[in-house]
Amino acid sequence: MEILIKSWRDAQTDAFLVRQEVFIHEQGVPNQLELDEYDPLAIHALAYLDQRCIGTGRLVYLGDRQAQIGRMAVLAPFRATGMGKQILEKLLQQAKLHGSRVVVLHSQVAAIPFYEKQGFEVQGPIYEEAGIPHRNMILLLPHTI
Repeated sequence: MEILIKSWRDAQTDAFLVRQEVFIHEQGVPNQLELDEYDPLAIHALAYLDQRCIGTGRLVYLGDRQAQIGRMAVLAPFRATGMGKQILEKLLQQAKLHGSRVVVLHSQVAAIPFYEKQGFEVQGPIYEEAGIPHRNMILLLPHTI
């Protein structure tokens, strides 16, 4: 298994196949909401097993040393294997390399325990995004002098 960092130009085919399966087919997210204006601006982490993309996530730099993680998805047969954690760690590593100090994300309520185990903290109320309950989460990254 390997996790590669790619631009949207290089990631879009594989990333969309995973996101389509997880978000559109499994969770019922409307097709027109899955791709957005942030995809071309983001860096994308793609997890491969035997040359098949089985997971993905993206990182968008927001400015002011902030970044946002989103579109985290792992195909059903590979969940609970540590794959999501590895993708998240790769994205956090990229955020640190870029000098980000704060990472935010919009977590589906069901995924909050996963992100809490990685050090994220919930912020604010529950809200609906694409028909699914979410909560904002934040992680302050340690900095080195």
